[in-house]
Amino acid sequence: MPTYSDSQRSLIVFLTCCVAAIGGFLFGFDSGVINGTVDGLQSSFNSDSVGTGFNVASMLLGCAVGAFFAGRLADKYGRRTLLLVAAVFFIVSAWGSGIAGGSLEFVIYRILGGLAVGAASVMAPAYISEIAPAHLRGRLATIQQVAIISGLFFSFLNNYILANLAGGSTSELWFGVTAWRWMFWMELIPAGIFLIALLFIPESPRYLVSARRDERAERVLHMIYNESDAKERLAQIRDSLSEQRKPRFSDLINPKTGKVLSLVWVGIGLAVFQQLVGINVVFYYGAVLWQAVGFSEGDALLINVISGAVSIAACLGAIALIDRIGRKPLLWVGSLGMAVTLAILVYAFSTAEMVDGSLQLSDSNGVLALIAANAYVFFFNSSWGPVMWVMLGEMFPNQVRGSGLAIAGLFQWVANFAITMTFPIMLASIGLTGAYGFYAICAVISIFFVIKFVRETNGRELEDMAYV
Repeated sequence: MPTYSDSQRSLIVFLTCCVAAIGGFLFGFDSGVINGTVDGLQSSFNSDSVGTGFNVASMLLGCAVGAFFAGRLADKYGRRTLLLVAAVFFIVSAWGSGIAGGSLEFVIYRILGGLAVGAASVMAPAYISEIAPAHLRGRLATIQQVAIISGLFFSFLNNYILANLAGGSTSELWFGVTAWRWMFWMELIPAGIFLIALLFIPESPRYLVSARRDERAERVLHMIYNESDAKERLAQIRDSLSEQRKPRFSDLINPKTGKVLSLVWVGIGLAVFQQLVGINVVFYYGAVLWQAVGFSEGDALLINVISGAVSIAACLGAIALIDRIGRKPLLWVGSLGMAVTLAILVYAFSTAEMVDGSLQLSDSNGVLALIAANAYVFFFNSSWGPVMWVMLGEMFPNQVRGSGLAIAGLFQWVANFAITMTFPIMLASIGLTGAYGFYAICAVISIFFVIKFVRETNGRELEDMAYV
């Protein structure tokens, strides 16, 4: 068995986690690219507000299914195997979304992409958590969120550049094809890289032990730990995994009370509140939002780029703090910051006036809204954005990790779908003020949820996670 120096082991762990995190990049790109294509979808498919909402949100149905089944399938076939399947789905979805000739065809390809996003959303952080040593796990798992936000940023930048080159998202770009279709096709580049890179990383040692492949698991652990620590970790994993049977959903039921484990409800709460604060309205409908209060399409797409850059900076801040101050403080501080900035947005949008059939903000309130929106994005991406995924990847004991992630992931994507689908309807019925008022209330409630129900996981080995 080959020996590795400390620096080699650190480099192997870092590069392996970075490869897994490319799934997060595609998660972000696939989620954000729709932002710049809404006008193109409306004009090409002649869809109304409800139809447009479904075209945008359809991917999330696939996400819910992908997240729900990924955990169980990964328990059976392996984390790396599921990520490879997801990479293939990303490629098919990116190509198909760009060639779609109607809403039904488009929705089918977007749902395929959603299956990939859902699987990657739970498997990438789980894989990273199972590869990374405890003292580095928070920072390495946060790479996933940096990758997600980087994917969003580059999708916004991609949309902005292509729309400007063509003179608009609905104008022809190269080879007589409209710009919004090229926005989808650009995803083929990172998706291809992801597929190839996955062939060079190892399987999760915890999966290998559960699959009775202890020799391979030990080889992987020797790439991460020194010889004595690797043997100790192997013994700990063996002890923590039930040798009598495979993980199953019934493990989520407390045998003494017959009720769902409280830990599962906490995971569901984390997953749902991350969506109820409305962040994906900014990611999916940013261009629509800013055009609704008087900005041009070009300016709206540029604002998205700025928000993406702010998001990356916020995630880097989270990386620096998550293993120092812990997960829980980041969550409640982020909730407080989002509640305040959302309240400011509600005030700014409430002052908008109707001018020539469209809403207009005054110069001062337009600046206030921009600052508050980017502060809101900053608070989210320095707290709930990365921390929720980190906690879901590490808070469940080994026996229930796959099943717990499946349930929490399902609820996360269902909530995402509900928020995304209802925003155009809310915009038409109660306006931006009412919609953002609802998100602000949810942010306030999330403060109390974190303080009362969330337990700190910082610095604990995955084998030490308890059924609480």
